[in-house]
Amino acid sequence: MSNLLISTNPLDEQEVGRVEIASKRVVEDTVEKARKAQQAWRKYTAQQRASIIKDAFSALESKAEKLTLLISQEMGKDKRRATYEVMGVTQSAAYLSQEVVQAVSPTRKPSGTQIHYRPLGVVGIISPWNYPLAMANNLLVPALVAGNTVVLKPSENTPLVADLFVSTLNRVLPEGVLNIVHGDGEVGKALVQSNINMVAFTGSVEAGKHIMQSAAPQLHRLVMELGGNDAMIVLNDADINAAARFAVASSFENSGQMCTSTERIYVDDAIYDEFCQRVANIAAQYTVGPWDLAGVNIGPLVNKKQHQHVIRHLVDAKQQGAEFLLGSDDYHPPFIQPTVVAGLTESMLMSKEETFGPVVAIAPFKDVDEAIKLANSSNLGLGAVVFGRQNASYVAENMEAGMVGINGGVGAGDAPWVGAKESGFGYHGSLDGHRQFTQVQVISA
Repeated sequence: MSNLLISTNPLDEQEVGRVEIASKRVVEDTVEKARKAQQAWRKYTAQQRASIIKDAFSALESKAEKLTLLISQEMGKDKRRATYEVMGVTQSAAYLSQEVVQAVSPTRKPSGTQIHYRPLGVVGIISPWNYPLAMANNLLVPALVAGNTVVLKPSENTPLVADLFVSTLNRVLPEGVLNIVHGDGEVGKALVQSNINMVAFTGSVEAGKHIMQSAAPQLHRLVMELGGNDAMIVLNDADINAAARFAVASSFENSGQMCTSTERIYVDDAIYDEFCQRVANIAAQYTVGPWDLAGVNIGPLVNKKQHQHVIRHLVDAKQQGAEFLLGSDDYHPPFIQPTVVAGLTESMLMSKEETFGPVVAIAPFKDVDEAIKLANSSNLGLGAVVFGRQNASYVAENMEAGMVGINGGVGAGDAPWVGAKESGFGYHGSLDGHRQFTQVQVISA
């Protein structure tokens, strides 16, 4: 059996490059290398570590164009969005590092008791393919500034992005502080079962449950974002144009392959028909095609498996009587045309599972409490959105989601990225989120 992981372009399935798959022994040796390096790394102050990381990210700027190309080649993201992802990572590193410094600085209680935030040791990070640079970065920087060393296992769909990311940072970082191992879920399992202290993971609920089982014998710390099936409620006093624009943009962002994409939209009966028509008109303006073609804003899906998953949802919706206002279920890989489905019901797969494709799915409701019940019917609860005025705050406070936006998107730079129900176990981002990469120590005198 080949020990090489071959990365392919979703457009034509041609090889982009290859990396070596890590054996269990290699994973264990890499973890031990990280553990030895952590003994020296933890002795730096948090500010010193942040300064080193800032210098490392400065070196990354020379690779921005190559990283952008690799993101597009490996997972099909259009060039504009790939560029934004790379720019966001390179430009936010200094701020993020300083935020972590603040988070891990000792604090003192009125009683005089001191609270310290010590490094845990070695953090295993398992990152996803849909934002292959940004998601790894959001976990990696807090872990490192807090004084931990890291072993990164990136998605097998986007190994080259991660490989270039790590190798470039390692031109500046001390040896062994940041490490990488490649492979599929078996390599991830080997990492989780190795001599690490914490697992930080972004990915599916199913994978998250397997990680919890594998981490249990050693009681590894866990921070996991496990996806969403985000609901949106449009009240009868909402700005319909603004709500329709948001619905389409959120559902189609990154070809719908985003954990906080709007997946289910519930609209007041009084404005349902008008809202559906406006959504269809806006969605029809989107252009599908290869990531390197000018004007394209919906690129290919990452692979055939994901394409088949979306088609399964569309076929199921049609069989259960949904009305396709735009698009159909007759698509060939690797593209899904912009699709607007009206008449979503609770029995459809789109209601039960994350579709993760460029699909807007809409259903009517008769009163606010019914809308809240429908929105909360999922076992997932990452993000949610409500558009409206009079009852918007009431709706937001009763939605079972970790992050809720009123008349706009979820999440802010200084707030935690957190999910409810099966969408999250722990959280990251913000001062409190950064502290999850540390051991709290209370010193009383």
